[in-house]
Order: sequence, then structure tokens, then C-alpha cells
Amino acid sequence: MDDKIKLAENVMLIDAAFLNFVVKDMKRHFERVLNRTLQFIDLTELVTYLALDCGIEEGGNEIQLLMVYDKDSSALFYTSPSDLKKELDGMAFRNSFGEFLFTGVSSEEMVSRGDLFVDLLNIVADSKQVKRMAVVSFNEEYGDRVTKLLQNVKDKAIVQFRMNEAETPVNYRWEILAYPLMHALGIHGDEL
Repeated sequence: MDDKIKLAENVMLIDAAFLNFVVKDMKRHFERVLNRTLQFIDLTELVTYLALDCGIEEGGNEIQLLMVYDKDSSALFYTSPSDLKKELDGMAFRNSFGEFLFTGVSSEEMVSRGDLFVDLLNIVADSKQVKRMAVVSFNEEYGDRVTKLLQNVKDKAIVQFRMNEAETPVNYRWEILAYPLMHALGIHGDEL
């Protein structure tokens, strides 16, 4: 199977429903706290912030983004561009870090979004081509399946973006997703 699915050295696997859930919650909270409207998220900026947090350095990198969604999460909330099927699937952009390639992966109501996410995570984790993984998973929906899987991955740099601390010690890096999202929403540290 590894020969049939070509993946980049750097892969970001993102659950669109989780991203929407977090963005909606943060927007509501911070607009109330800051008493102002937040800016729309420029998706190119957000994924660049994620790449920075993953340790990707400027250069000719190829970063593949696998955006997993279902019928309820086919558009990203408060983000531009937002439509995972019509605007983002098959699109790419280039900046000083390299080329970012978007692929929308729909569960098509054949499997749950969570099962599809975990299946794709297995494929990415098993791929010899992939050297670095960024994972934005809806842990509250999947239980500990992602953590267990990531604990067994060898020879890859892994960063899992979460909204809270890992419940048990893990042998890979994790970062708080709120920080890159705050930057993307235009929230500055001196406002807090």
C-alpha cells in the first residue's frame, strides 16, 4: 500500500470538525473578553503557524495537509478559504517554508469521521516517506485511539496539537492549539 499512496515528508492531518469546534469557542470567548470582533482566519497563515510549531524551517519543504471532514464540517468556520471540497481540495500555496498542498478527505457517510481520521493516521504513521507528522485530532470523540497509535510510531517527528495537556505521559511532542489560533485570529499577547 505504501507504493500506491504517495505522501510528502511533512504531513498535517487535521480533523475539520475539531478545528471548527475550537475556533467557534475561541471566537465567542475572546470577542467577549476583548470587546471587539476578531479577524477571519487566513488559512495560509494558520497552517504556516502550525508548521513553525512543528519545527519546519524555511526552505523548499513540501507540506501535505489532509483535512478530514464529514457533511457537518465540510466548511471551516470563520476561515478563508473555507470550503474543503470546492475551494481547498487539490489546491496549494507556496511561501518561504515551501509548498503547502491541501487534500480534503470526506467520510462520505460510509464511515464515521473519527474512524476515517484514525485510518488515515495509521497510513501516515506507517509510510516510509513521512518524516514529520502534525496531528490535530478530536480526542474527545476518539477516546485514546490517537494517543495509543502515536505512542507506537517510530522514526518520525510528531507534534499533536491539543487544547489541553495530555492525560498520560507521551513519548512525542504536543502543543496547545490555542496559541497558533490566537495569532491567526489577530489576538495579541498585550491584549490579554
